[in-house]
Amino acid sequence: MTGTEPIRVVVADDQALVRVGFCGIISATPGFIVVGEAGNGAEAVEAARRARPDVILMDVRMPVMNGIEATRQITQSTNVRALILTTFDLDEYVFAALRAGASGFLLKDTLPADLLTAIRVVAAGDALLAPSVTRRLIGEFARTTPTPGRPPGQDGANAAGADTAGAGTGTDAAARIPSSSRCSADRLARILTDREMEVLTMVARGLSNGEIAEELTISPATAKTHVAHLLTKLDARDRIQLVIMAYQSGLVTTLQ
Repeated sequence: MTGTEPIRVVVADDQALVRVGFCGIISATPGFIVVGEAGNGAEAVEAARRARPDVILMDVRMPVMNGIEATRQITQSTNVRALILTTFDLDEYVFAALRAGASGFLLKDTLPADLLTAIRVVAAGDALLAPSVTRRLIGEFARTTPTPGRPPGQDGANAAGADTAGAGTGTDAAARIPSSSRCSADRLARILTDREMEVLTMVARGLSNGEIAEELTISPATAKTHVAHLLTKLDARDRIQLVIMAYQSGLVTTLQ
């Protein structure tokens, strides 16, 4: 996608009225084009592979194949970025969907202007989370990531046993993170500078570039550069993967 081409979008939602509404908002906006629709997860995978959109808006709970599995298949086989849409910010499936490769999360009651902004952000290659989700996401990783020296599944209140309806939350979903995203704190220390380690810790705490800049007394542009270096050095797709790496490596183990 270049700056002059419209952003190509597929909308996947099993509720026809919701799907039509999103399609209408997107199609009526200059710079966007709807290139496909899907009423279940299997159709979403097929539409993403056929139409090759820049972004797919993905409902979480759908028949035939849920949005989590659809997201996993799409992100593993294409360069399409998935933006998760759901009704509740406490949806237990959201964490698994992000681990499956989604680039962002948004509530369905989001204002049209914010929806379009979110699509632009994700299409540009950035990650996006609704503010109310960031801390819950980080807390979920802290709860389900085994502490050093403790076998998986025996951390906290047996997080692996808290999975619901095969959603794949907890250590089961974490196991699906690509091996390239798994690294020890020692390895991080070898390939990152001290400042980059500091910035990675702040990203894992949910801080924005602006907040990182303020805390480190640097410019927002410099903070953005540090994050870009982290993405490159760690071969991470977005900030979400940086959060995963920070917790799985043991660099960050508790909410700060």
